[in-house]
Amino acid sequence: MSESFVRELLAQAGIEIGGSRPWDIQVHDGRFYGRVLRERNLGLGEAYMDGWWDCPHLDQFFHRLLTADIQGRVRGSWLHLLRLVPALLFNLQSRSRAHIIAEEHYDLGNDLFLSFLDSYQQYSCAYFKDTDDLEQAQQAKMRMIADKLELERDDRVLDIGFGWGGLARYLSETVGCHVTGVNISREQLDYARKRCEGLPIELQERDYRRIEGRYDKIVSVGMFEHVGEKNYRTFMEVVHRVMEDDGIFLLHTIGGNVSRRSTDPWIGRYIFPNGMLPSITQIARSVEGLFVIEDWHNFGPHYDRTLMAWHGRFQKAWPGLRDRYGDRFGRMWNYYLLSCAGAFRARNIQLWQVVMTKAGVGRSQPRRVC
Repeated sequence: MSESFVRELLAQAGIEIGGSRPWDIQVHDGRFYGRVLRERNLGLGEAYMDGWWDCPHLDQFFHRLLTADIQGRVRGSWLHLLRLVPALLFNLQSRSRAHIIAEEHYDLGNDLFLSFLDSYQQYSCAYFKDTDDLEQAQQAKMRMIADKLELERDDRVLDIGFGWGGLARYLSETVGCHVTGVNISREQLDYARKRCEGLPIELQERDYRRIEGRYDKIVSVGMFEHVGEKNYRTFMEVVHRVMEDDGIFLLHTIGGNVSRRSTDPWIGRYIFPNGMLPSITQIARSVEGLFVIEDWHNFGPHYDRTLMAWHGRFQKAWPGLRDRYGDRFGRMWNYYLLSCAGAFRARNIQLWQVVMTKAGVGRSQPRRVC
């Protein structure tokens, strides 16, 4: 019963169990079918990690699965619905819980991340304009950020969630501005302090809610996904409080097509605990009365290319990482990178850069750059 139902569902996406095409899957354990119907996305991912099924090209599998909206055709189980309750009732991204994402993801090990990232350690979407090279595409992304912010040498720049410090280093090296970065990952902080030594960069271990000072330009790349719906307004109020009246704020974030209060259960358990993708509506509500939205740039398809580039690099580096992380982790990381690539390819999720200025100050409109 379960097997025939799963086969019929996948067939609606053009996916065959036991087929020979790159997106077809091979099932190695009959328990796969009941697990997927019972636990949906979580069961599908865990079954892959456990070796119960395989697919030659997971990115193509997920592209087809999401384009056909197979998930929307399966009724939710009580188990699935119960997993949504904590996000509805509690602030899972409160100040006391903010460290969880750092400890469980960003502090996994610098050797893991640096094995597949570019030389500026950009763990965010690249901009593949006039290039197929990841290194050049990441520098094009950072150059575009600098241009959108209209950065000048004397600017005081705040980088919220600066990662391994690559963007701060790029801005400091190319423009000469002073950058203050805040982050809560000690692994990233330790690495960034060494790489940024000698540059006008100040790095602080600090939650965004405790930011102090005044800044001409503010940027946040790949961090807003960890803020949570209950804290969006607080985040924007902090940015508004510390930005000069004639300043510019650039928000770079993955976004969802519909408003939600929780993340995919597999991603939430294994990759980004307590993560949440904002919608256009949620971002707009959070800035109402605080900021003027000057530009909204969607280049989500570039994240598909970024993730595929990361996956290629990770595959080459994996033999040197296997002994430390283990095969189940390797399957998990492949599943993460390729399922996300498929999601961007299906236009199921987006990548936005939103440029904002303070409301009510009459600042001239920044130039549009893309």
